[in-house]
Amino acid sequence: MHSKEAIAERFKVLQDYICKHLELADGTGKFHEDLWTRAAGGGGRTRTIAGQQIEKGGVAFSAVHGPLPAAILKSMQLEPADFFATGVSIVLHPHSPMAPIIHMNVRYFETSDGRWWFGGGIDLTPHYVVEEDARYFHEALKSVCDDFHPDFYQKFKDQADDYFFIRHRQETRGVGGIFYDYLDEKSGLSHTQLFDFALALGQLFPHLYAEMLQRSQSRTWGESEKQWQMLRRGRYVEFNLVWDRGTKFGLETDGRTESILMSMPPGANWVYNFQPAPDSAESKTLTRLQKGIDWLNA
Repeated sequence: MHSKEAIAERFKVLQDYICKHLELADGTGKFHEDLWTRAAGGGGRTRTIAGQQIEKGGVAFSAVHGPLPAAILKSMQLEPADFFATGVSIVLHPHSPMAPIIHMNVRYFETSDGRWWFGGGIDLTPHYVVEEDARYFHEALKSVCDDFHPDFYQKFKDQADDYFFIRHRQETRGVGGIFYDYLDEKSGLSHTQLFDFALALGQLFPHLYAEMLQRSQSRTWGESEKQWQMLRRGRYVEFNLVWDRGTKFGLETDGRTESILMSMPPGANWVYNFQPAPDSAESKTLTRLQKGIDWLNA
């Protein structure tokens, strides 16, 4: 079993790896690092990029510790204890509306009373749903999951459908991906195996997104597509501020606001009761924002 300090150090290496390969995928953008400390314990390093393909992106590492706040104890049904949490989180917003938003998070949590678990996932939020892209994305995730457990992909895919669901809109945030939480020895895998699973997802991430950017470059777009992108970014904001548990956890544990809200897009828009034209690409995208789609066979 790895110590929490060893896990945090390895997550730093993962952050370095992801940033290096995202810079290569973008072509011109370079990450800028912001080191920060948390008054109640711990800190992190937030890296941001603005390049020729990635309009706004962030790759954040954190390792924080201290007493669990009362709100967290209640929501997680825990007894009073100290906690340690470390992980890497990423959100990338592209310039092109034909390229997708992407999110990844891998994290480790333990308490002073001996509990520990891993959580994380990857999901894809295209402004325009392209079925072959969604299929490629899910096939890559399934391949990694299958290397560790035959049940992981379908279980975590279903959990992603449920988690990345904008309930007040009755639509999914995008085409899903995988999502898992509270993953411990009851999963059938050891602490070391679960850590290896988190690292494998992290190492897959930049190559997945490089492929998405490459696929989008031949797709033309204009002002109407850019306006649609702004509306879809608005939905992204709604989910992150209303439903995302990570955002709530960060704010409730006195995390660093700038890093927590790193996921916000550089611009977004809301239009009252917007209805896309029938049979348009925008209208067709909305029909694919639903739970339970088998993207492997779409």
